[in-house]
This record gives sequence, C-alpha cells and structure tokens, in this order.
Amino acid sequence: MITLSASALALLASVERLAANPYVFPSPITGRPSASIFFPWNRIRKRAGLADVRLHDLRHSFASYLVNAGKDLYVVQKLLGHLHARSTQRYAYLSNDTLTDAADVVARAVDGTTRPVE
Repeated sequence: MITLSASALALLASVERLAANPYVFPSPITGRPSASIFFPWNRIRKRAGLADVRLHDLRHSFASYLVNAGKDLYVVQKLLGHLHARSTQRYAYLSNDTLTDAADVVARAVDGTTRPVE
C-alpha cells in the first residue's frame, strides 16, 4: 500500500485522463505505463531546470524532511517502503538545526531551566 497526502491525491485527481485508460500517466505511444521512469523524469527535470536532480535524491529529501520535522523513523520507514529501519537510516539525514535543538534540550535540563521528561 502507498500512503499519499491529501494534496498528492488531489493533484492526481486533477490530471486529465484518457478515456477508457486506467493509467494516470500512460505512455503516449503504447497507452500503458512507461517501461522506465528515467525518460519521463529526465524530460521533467530538464524543463524544471533541475538537470542534476535524481529521483533517488527526492527520496532522500523526503526522508530527511520528515525526520527533521520530528516524525518517527518507523513512520518514515513505512512511507518509503523499507523492510528494515537500517535502510531508512541511510536516507534520513539530520540537519544541524535538529541536532542543535536536541543538544539544547539537554543543556536546559542541566542548567535547570526545564525539567527532564520523567
């Protein structure tokens, strides 16, 4: 199962569909999904001025954004479809701000400005 946000579902629903074709993004030649996503993605990223962005980069950004927003690694793992959390850990990079915020939590507990979580 793939979980999509409400905005992603709305975007997909807004895509003009071909009559009697069950696919959202059919190949203009065969009417079926493309055998490779590389060629459509290559065309899209060049038009968007993102010549050096790979699809894989988007997965890393997705995971990193969620982890830095405080989402549990297990949730990110499920969204990415990883079987093992270790795979997800390789995708999710913590920002310096996230690390500094975490260190500040301990600093505030040590200097007595906040109580530690019990």
